Amino acid sequence: MALHKVHYPSVSNLPLREAKATLRAAVRKNRKARSHAQLEALEHDLMAQALDFIGDSKVIASYISVNQEPPTLRLSDALIANGRRLLVPKLGPGLSREWAWYQGHEDLSEQAPGRPPAPSGQPLGAEILGEVNLVIIPALLVNHDGMRLGQGGGWYDRVLKQVPRGTPVAAMIFPEEFVDFALPQDENDMPVSAVILPDGVVQL
Repeated sequence: MALHKVHYPSVSNLPLREAKATLRAAVRKNRKARSHAQLEALEHDLMAQALDFIGDSKVIASYISVNQEPPTLRLSDALIANGRRLLVPKLGPGLSREWAWYQGHEDLSEQAPGRPPAPSGQPLGAEILGEVNLVIIPALLVNHDGMRLGQGGGWYDRVLKQVPRGTPVAAMIFPEEFVDFALPQDENDMPVSAVILPDGVVQL
């Protein structure tokens, strides 16, 4: 699959934290420049590829998109309309990050400043991930080794350590965010097994 070339700053000589911050800033700048019409067109294609990746999976863990992330609301509504069960992140006691069953976009509400909206249902701990057949997570960059650069909180890396071994895990990203260079990483960074792009799914 062809790479969509975008210039990213060289970070190989930077300390780890600075290298990650530099790349995050570059991706966020690119995303912010995308028009609403462009985002809508990409959403249609991403949704088609995600549905193909999901296939017959009955229980999925995913995320609620915010800002300029690859959109997930239409995908999420389509999944539950088709009888699938969908887990999305939700704040639990003490602002802990947990999960809840998605009931539709109209059920979502902001539960803390700066956090994605979440369902109204009961927060569920990490053990609920034992029920999922497939996981879709956000990312800013993914490379050909499956290494992922996230937003910086580290929560999804911890999630991936709790997902049962062998469960497919895909990051949904825009074309220019699938890169062919090494990403700054440490021992806590977890790889994904696939990327969902507007023009296809790449197994890693």
